[in-house]
Amino acid sequence: MISAKHYFDWAATAPNDEEILTKALKHSIEHWGNPSSIHKAGTDAKKALETARKRAAQALGVNAENIFFTSGGTEGDHIAILSVLNRPQKGSVVLSSIEHPALREMTKSMQNCGWKVINVNPDKNGIVCAQSISNALQEDTAFVSVMAVNNETGAIQPIYEIAKIIEEKTKGKRKPFFHVDCVQAAGKIPLNLKASGIDSASFSAHKIGGPRGVGILYLAKELNSFLKGGGQEKTVRSGTENLFGAEAFSLCLEKYFISERNTSAEKRFEQQKILTANFIKKLKEIKGCVIIPHCREGEKFEANFSPWVVQAAFPGIPGQVMERALSEKGFFISTGSACSSSHKGRPVLDTMQLTPKEKESAVRFSFGFSTEEEGMNELIEELKNICSQFL
Repeated sequence: MISAKHYFDWAATAPNDEEILTKALKHSIEHWGNPSSIHKAGTDAKKALETARKRAAQALGVNAENIFFTSGGTEGDHIAILSVLNRPQKGSVVLSSIEHPALREMTKSMQNCGWKVINVNPDKNGIVCAQSISNALQEDTAFVSVMAVNNETGAIQPIYEIAKIIEEKTKGKRKPFFHVDCVQAAGKIPLNLKASGIDSASFSAHKIGGPRGVGILYLAKELNSFLKGGGQEKTVRSGTENLFGAEAFSLCLEKYFISERNTSAEKRFEQQKILTANFIKKLKEIKGCVIIPHCREGEKFEANFSPWVVQAAFPGIPGQVMERALSEKGFFISTGSACSSSHKGRPVLDTMQLTPKEKESAVRFSFGFSTEEEGMNELIEELKNICSQFL
């Protein structure tokens, strides 16, 4: 069994919280009925589902009626963006060019349907500024999407500023629907979903210790979903509900979501800031290592990045070579998004004015709630050993 001590690919998926999953599985076995059935087996399951919904909502700081269970972050993203297809007239959609493939690839289908897609690049630091989004808005823009935390660089995007500037620019007109992919933000940075202008947000359980295949879509107001079916989740997401997944995800959010109400999660967040700052300092001491983006080498910029994700390059050592070399020694990292690992391109890094050698050699280190300083220091030593052989 792989030890979590040397696992540094938490952005791809987190090790399961066994206690939570065991509890959720037992509960779902006890309530095995279909939540849509009107007999007691069904109504008991429905009550358990609604309890999970209330727990998730309380953790996220929103109302239960705004929470919809999905199969994961991708489906949450799709429900949000495909809702614009219900509009009688086609128009434009605006999204950052660093979005997850769930949105980036879906816009290609939107183009095939006659929609105009406007991509907004980040600056060289991987951050999409609010003014760039404002400049991209058109009279017919129906949908805007900017992720909260980039899954490759850890760059925190100014989603609240973006929400505000969209409202200001479209005041007196029909405001575009603003969606935020929060998959890499939940349990990683504080979030305020009730901030004015945020219409929806997607989450995925397996990023914070929950099971794969379950997510949450937060909706600030009712949405006419393009996806139709049996009418579950108030017609937003049809399909028999995953009670086990909903229960497990709600418990994970209760335990790991960072807020003033969750002091243990806040404390762990502050601790990770220190661990990551020390990790970056030690990385920079390794011959040839380049932190990506370059601005992250200055401490004053660290507030703009999630402490759970660090991207670095070792020019001269291709990223996949570094990944395999570490894997052979029992250390697990990645070269980027697991969802696009089969593709050779690095779309996010392509937007950041990096050199070809930096893009080719870039790797991602990502951490989680059980990451310890000892394991991070051992990773640094192994990186030194590998670099001494190749550089």
